[in-house]
Amino acid sequence: MNNHGLTLVPPRLTPVLDSFCRPAALANRHFRELTRASGKAVPVQVALEQADGSVSHFATAVFPEQHPLAAGNFTYLERLMKFLLWSRGGFRVHFSGPAMLGQHLQKYYAETPTGEFDAHIMGDRIYEQPFEVRITQEIPPARASTTPLGRHLDGCRIGFDLGGSDRKVAAVQNGECVFSEEVVWNPVPQSDPQWHLDQIMDSLKRAARYLPRVDAIGGSAAGVYVNNRVKVASLFRGVPPELFNRRVKNLFLELKQAWGNIPFEVANDGEVTALAGSMALGCNGVLGMALGTSTAGGYVNRDGHITSWLNELAFVPVDYNRQAPVDEWSGDYGCGAQYFSQQCVGRLLPVGGIELDHALSLPEKLKRVQALMEEGDYRAAKIYQTIGTYLGYAIAHYADFYEFSHVLVLGRVTSGPGGDMILKGAQEVLQAEFPELFSQIHFHTPDEKDKRHGQAIAAASLPVIGRQSPGC
Repeated sequence: MNNHGLTLVPPRLTPVLDSFCRPAALANRHFRELTRASGKAVPVQVALEQADGSVSHFATAVFPEQHPLAAGNFTYLERLMKFLLWSRGGFRVHFSGPAMLGQHLQKYYAETPTGEFDAHIMGDRIYEQPFEVRITQEIPPARASTTPLGRHLDGCRIGFDLGGSDRKVAAVQNGECVFSEEVVWNPVPQSDPQWHLDQIMDSLKRAARYLPRVDAIGGSAAGVYVNNRVKVASLFRGVPPELFNRRVKNLFLELKQAWGNIPFEVANDGEVTALAGSMALGCNGVLGMALGTSTAGGYVNRDGHITSWLNELAFVPVDYNRQAPVDEWSGDYGCGAQYFSQQCVGRLLPVGGIELDHALSLPEKLKRVQALMEEGDYRAAKIYQTIGTYLGYAIAHYADFYEFSHVLVLGRVTSGPGGDMILKGAQEVLQAEFPELFSQIHFHTPDEKDKRHGQAIAAASLPVIGRQSPGC
């Protein structure tokens, strides 16, 4: 099997409910091995530039234009660029390599629906700069931007975590959680941002009742946030563009003002996942993954800081089969959201032989699967086994782009015995296919309460309280 000239390698451990999965990690490794073996590898360097001047580098190689395997060059590069854009971010791509491939990338981002989606989100929505691919002989020097994240536990704090099917809130008093709550909601189809604001405010007020005062508020939410402003967020997909620009972008600034302008910080939910893992483990070099309505990713580097990278693992490709499931938002195939989320559970239900009412929401379907798993149903087990195999190959893929020794996996999909099966399946993949990673990477999962509420508690530690807070 191949994808427009790129050889796709079948996995040694086939996902039990997806025999056509062709992991990105295997295809990329095979391509690199062949280019090295050819003795004629052509170097390619790319630099992704962000609006704050941060620049990240990535280097690889392709076949010379006349080589018989050169047909796979563009697919290899385009999928790699997809990963880089959504994991690292950037509105400008500096490309040093064969001019024809650079021109092909320019055309892809200007003329294809999936390329235009990426270009629009990166350029117009996130960095508010025109997206471009520059072909050059010399890329700009790398420039990293890292900052400490959270870990502040003094005073009386509220933390919240906004997911696509539920929102969570926690009241934290000098590092101790004194109240936590989970409320089911359905924000994605809502078209009026006031509805979102009212729902979030309701949770904050309920938590405030358990504190003598509120010194700071921290939030975790799916999407991209810069200086507390919403750039891109699936929670607000139902809001018309004009209203998004007018109300949603500054929604959290509006909430901050409503709470008397106390310290108020909002971060991507994946970043808070990684922070929660780093705090709980006392370790750095942590990749965090939250398997919920979608897939959230976050990264704490080996210095214990976050970078300016996006870490939007919902959009990075993990399966290179052209017939892989398609992401409903971007229209692209094989992306993480369809493999590590409630969407994946819903997709695998009919394949696994479980028939549920089509009218049920994805959270309700997940609950049914979890109940079946508790009863020892082999069909439910196959769903979790499949996700575990997916995860193992994805972790190997992520390891080509991130430096980490610890993986924290949480989220609603990991609740119950199915979560243990997911981690076991991932470890089996690393042991069988990537033994060098198996000895280096350690998987972690919080207890059941922290799986559901740990994110909100970690989010509470985000803001810095300017003055010394007296004891609560």
